[in-house]
Amino acid sequence: MILIVDDKQENLIALGKTLESRGFEIDTALSGEDALKKLLRNDYELIILDVQMPGMDGFEVAEAVSGYRRTSDIPIIFLSAVNVSKEFITKGYASGGRDYLVKPFDTDILVLKIKTFVKLNNIQRSLQLEIERRIVAENKKDEFISIASHELNTPLTSIKGYIQLAGNALEKMNIDQTRMFLDRSKIQVAKLNRLVVDLLDTTKIQSGKLQFNFQYFDFGTFLINAVENIQHSFPDKSIRIKAPDLSKIRVFGDESRLEQVVQNYLSNAIKYGPEGKEVIIEVQILPVGTIQVNVIDKGIGISAERQHQLFEKFYRVEENSNRFQGLGMGLYICAEIVKRHKGTYGVVSEPEKGSTFYFCIPINPVISELN
Repeated sequence: MILIVDDKQENLIALGKTLESRGFEIDTALSGEDALKKLLRNDYELIILDVQMPGMDGFEVAEAVSGYRRTSDIPIIFLSAVNVSKEFITKGYASGGRDYLVKPFDTDILVLKIKTFVKLNNIQRSLQLEIERRIVAENKKDEFISIASHELNTPLTSIKGYIQLAGNALEKMNIDQTRMFLDRSKIQVAKLNRLVVDLLDTTKIQSGKLQFNFQYFDFGTFLINAVENIQHSFPDKSIRIKAPDLSKIRVFGDESRLEQVVQNYLSNAIKYGPEGKEVIIEVQILPVGTIQVNVIDKGIGISAERQHQLFEKFYRVEENSNRFQGLGMGLYICAEIVKRHKGTYGVVSEPEKGSTFYFCIPINPVISELN
């Protein structure tokens, strides 16, 4: 939309009709003050501004527009029939104008200038948005490298320490202590392995090379195996399965990839859940030929404004990032896996009342859609 500012109604009508006949959307203002009010409420692609007006003249309006961040990039074309000397033209450019036309002017020339300035301004905005996007991406990358270095180093340091303690215990022939330190090392190795797998999977997702092996598998057996594998890493945590009879449920999908999703959900539930509270994994067979898996915890919960960001790459809840380990990639990978199965995912949560992370996939999807 183009804003025409002139204190004479007849000028607004004449120029407005001319530009509307050329396909432009027009708005008008009879004073500088009125123009500034409209600029606060509406978005304009260009301003055509009369120089000589009572109250705020065109130069003052242009300076105000240029000085306000929201409007500073809007191109301004001055029109004047009186102030046509070099001094005024120079002042027009100095106050923020892109051009200064003297009345009478050629309408075709004005239309070409409008189109050119609008096009250039759109290009400039696009470039600015791209610059800002790249700055944000670069900052995220730097932050991620710092986080990754810390997260990978933590289990490595623990492994080194436990192996040294196990060696000392072995020299003293204390087999129980040796076994304990080796078991703790295995837990840290598992953590390190999960971090490395997440890193590799994220890279594969970005390059479109994350491999899937779709075939039919027994869902009940799959679920028990997924829970048992997590239970080995967290032997002190209670995980309860709440499900109907799954003995005849066979799902077409990538069993190992879906196991990643279940295990990631369970790991998060255990990580953010309070001590002594069990985690429930609930399965529902929906009437539309789909199966839904809910992982329910009684942990710290997540605020509504944070929930939509959880499945984004590298996202970590800021207030918890220092308390809990992780690269912020697990849920992003889960989302990509579920999407490849033509499914849906999400979270229902409330602060201090726990969370339910879920995913829902078709039991028998259209195979061609998975490729």
